Amino acid sequence: MQIKSAEFILSNSDVEKCPASRIPEYAFIGRSNVGKSSLINMLMQRKSLAKTSGRPGKTQLINHFLINKNWHLVDLPGYGYARVSKSSKKVFQKFITDYFLKREQLVCAFVLIDCRHDPQPIDLQFLEWLGQQQIPFSIIFTKADKLKPNALKRNVGAYKLKLLESWEALPPCFITSSSNSTGRDEVLQYIDDINSEFEYS
Repeated sequence: MQIKSAEFILSNSDVEKCPASRIPEYAFIGRSNVGKSSLINMLMQRKSLAKTSGRPGKTQLINHFLINKNWHLVDLPGYGYARVSKSSKKVFQKFITDYFLKREQLVCAFVLIDCRHDPQPIDLQFLEWLGQQQIPFSIIFTKADKLKPNALKRNVGAYKLKLLESWEALPPCFITSSSNSTGRDEVLQYIDDINSEFEYS
């Protein structure tokens, strides 16, 4: 897929106010320091489409971007560690949950996992929740450039084995690096393949 256009549409904390168009939607979510904004900018080849920050938890709203005039990329607040108040976290949790349960246009959630770490309970719990709600998702392992090839293979393999303890089959998985664009073509091809199944009005 060639990215011909990528434009910000709106930010809000109410799923009812998300765009009314019926085009397919792909949500990106992960722990607050997983490198989500950098990954989105790498995929779109835009330096500052999604706002990056040295402070985890910068994304605090549902952010919609219109890509190639025919699908939405949705940047969601991170879960887990973030320097925000407990009351703010509850608000995030509420509208993130509402988004996943109510947004009919959502066709796939991309859950970002930092490949440098062992499987984290908060990630596993979130994946389990998506499965229970029958929400289609894929896993994107980020920061692959931070590990040597053998360590990367070992860490990703360990994560997949952990998932297979409670899942019959693995979801689609992608290995990426925002620094050198590893995985970009694979993720965009996956989106393109899903989009090809839709007829746009």
